[in-house]
Amino acid sequence: MIMMLGALVPMLNATVVNVAIKTIVSGFGSTISVGQWITTVYILAMGIAVPVSGWLVNRFSGKTVFQVSLMVFCAGSIGAIFVCNIEGLIIWRAVQGVGAGVVFPVMQTALVRYSEGKNLPRLMAIIGIPAAIIPILGPTAGGLIVSFLPWQWIFIINIPICAVAFILAQIHLPHDAAIDRKQPLDLIGLLLLSPAFCVIIFGVTALREGEGAAAWRSALLLVFGLILLVLYCLYSLRSKIEPPLNIQLFKGRNFAASVILIFLFGMFGTGTLFILPLYFQQAYLVSAFTAGLMLAPQGIGMLITRGVAAVFIEKFGDRAAIYTGLILTLIGTVPLSIFFMEDNLLFPAIVLFIRGCGLGLVMVPMMTCVYNGLDKKDVAQGTTATRIFQQIGSAFGTAVLAIVLSHGLAAHGANVFSVYNQVFWWATIFAAVSAAPVFFLKKTKE
Repeated sequence: MIMMLGALVPMLNATVVNVAIKTIVSGFGSTISVGQWITTVYILAMGIAVPVSGWLVNRFSGKTVFQVSLMVFCAGSIGAIFVCNIEGLIIWRAVQGVGAGVVFPVMQTALVRYSEGKNLPRLMAIIGIPAAIIPILGPTAGGLIVSFLPWQWIFIINIPICAVAFILAQIHLPHDAAIDRKQPLDLIGLLLLSPAFCVIIFGVTALREGEGAAAWRSALLLVFGLILLVLYCLYSLRSKIEPPLNIQLFKGRNFAASVILIFLFGMFGTGTLFILPLYFQQAYLVSAFTAGLMLAPQGIGMLITRGVAAVFIEKFGDRAAIYTGLILTLIGTVPLSIFFMEDNLLFPAIVLFIRGCGLGLVMVPMMTCVYNGLDKKDVAQGTTATRIFQQIGSAFGTAVLAIVLSHGLAAHGANVFSVYNQVFWWATIFAAVSAAPVFFLKKTKE
């Protein structure tokens, strides 16, 4: 719970800042195009930090790295409070991104090691709580702060929470031993993998900008990112130093299937979080604040099934839990792709609740399966893989759904519900395709 408190802050802050960008830009007299870098640089900095987190937690103790990453994020928050221009804010957001990029993977790696592989479903259910409550808390907190307080409070509230998490960690977290205090940093591997990760994320995100020059820029970024990724794979296979992400792990069928499932989950699970608020604002014509509250049923559904997921896995195994979750997810997505009730907000609320139940039931065993059969020294590698592929999947899913939405609105304009039906059909397809890698997961039963 202590480590989850520390990880909650950067995850929540990212959502709150997104809500407040328009207000921040107006305060500095800048433009939205410049203001978007407040979010973009945060994502890119996280992308750079994620691959190095595995080396940090192997070289030093998980407790130490967790506390230092909290301090880095807190320093970025303090710097953001006192900036005089938007360029300064962008710089401090990059500092925040570095801390955030290390906090969550280190928390996940350290907790798996603390537990020694026991009760992983219950552990993952707890770790995933922020993913369920942030879609509810984030827009609400952001709307309240922007409405009643100066935007600097978005960063001020981070400081006491980080301080409490740091102090509690110092008092209560056990000192876990480092795996290899002499493990050298694979600098060449990092200089290939981190930029590849960032460029691919940036390129996929740029797909949402439209056609013409933007499309060409996105294509070039994606090609460059894939080239770097290929070079990294070739280098890591020959390297004598422990790489940031060991490609050899993908030879294991269970590990490869788990990572593919995580990528697809990012597409249909996290990717739709960009679409849903727009759905309520554009189709049901509600305010941004109300649209954020309409995501609550999905979050509540995720919380409920997280609580029972561990028991379900113990009785029926990982694969049965994931298949059941996917079926519920489809039941909660297909109606959005077929029906629309213009004056009835109860219909999408019920559907999203069912969808949230499915997502929660998929997420817990999905995150557990990655570690099945991994040696203790490879746990950090497994966490790095999950973070990289989930973020790329989320970016790719968001981009595809945004493109379908923009093209649909351009073609059908007034018939907004029909356009969103098409968008949710794509989300349905992503969820259905996710059933394929589940077949290749190792049969486990706690």
